[in-house]
Amino acid sequence: MTLADISRARQRIAPYIRRTPLVPSPWLSAIAGGAVSLKLESLQRASSFKSRGAFNAVLARLERGAAPPTRLVTASAGNHGRALADAAQTFGLPLVVFTPHDAPQAKVAAIVQHGAELRAEGRDYDDAERMAKAFAAETGAEFISPYNDLDVIAGAATIALEIAEDDPEIGALVVPIGGGGLISGVAAAAKAASATVEVVGVEVDASCAFQTSMRAGHLVAIVPGPTLADGLGGNPDPDTVTFAFIQQLVDRIVTVSEADLAAAITGLVDFEHLIAEGAGAAGVAAVIGKRVDAAGRRVAVLVTGANIDRARLAALL
Repeated sequence: MTLADISRARQRIAPYIRRTPLVPSPWLSAIAGGAVSLKLESLQRASSFKSRGAFNAVLARLERGAAPPTRLVTASAGNHGRALADAAQTFGLPLVVFTPHDAPQAKVAAIVQHGAELRAEGRDYDDAERMAKAFAAETGAEFISPYNDLDVIAGAATIALEIAEDDPEIGALVVPIGGGGLISGVAAAAKAASATVEVVGVEVDASCAFQTSMRAGHLVAIVPGPTLADGLGGNPDPDTVTFAFIQQLVDRIVTVSEADLAAAITGLVDFEHLIAEGAGAAGVAAVIGKRVDAAGRRVAVLVTGANIDRARLAALL
């Protein structure tokens, strides 16, 4: 993936997504002993970074195809499904979204609101992905992965271009990892612009497929546990392109505890007056838990989504 690919994605999606702010965080800067800023993708369309990849994936397919896809299908923990439902509705394309049966209501309600057909039938994310792929094979619907798709990755990569423009002195990017699409794109763009920038991935203790796989040198299936960061749980596709991106471009991967995730969510409310879901706050949790060395450095932390159920947020607060 080249900067030209990412720049083309940026031009393609510009009419449909928001350029989100990069804002200094005195709270996290004091904790870290460095200059920490927050890239607020929680303020993005559909309240998560996923809109970038979803719109780029749909627009790229419309550009390449002689005719539009007759139907799209995807699997999602919630945010990708919501974003893709928004994009599909915008361009009048039918979409089926498979999710875990216990996906957050804030996310599944938005999927339905955008007119997609919801199949909340999976035992977990891995099961929902298997069901979506089987549906694609049986019906001929076009499967758009939340992460294992170069158009989705290129859309996510546009975040790094904005950060570099807003603060060229950023020395490190802190990026949550679920299926790896976000960090693959961000790392590709960041490293192409500056070979010295550090890219730190963040997984949760309960589901750290990529950290485990990096240590093994190949993808390793894990048994994910329950976590506040529902968007980061599960195993990636065994054939995912994101593992190669991560191996080549990500400097290190750290994990965070459930306690630090809870502290990150509540701290963002208390000190920044911002709402973030568990996955969205994982980078903040890494700073709180001292998993990232930000002392004396300029660091950008991606806050990737705000789609948290009201009851869960109320309980944490």
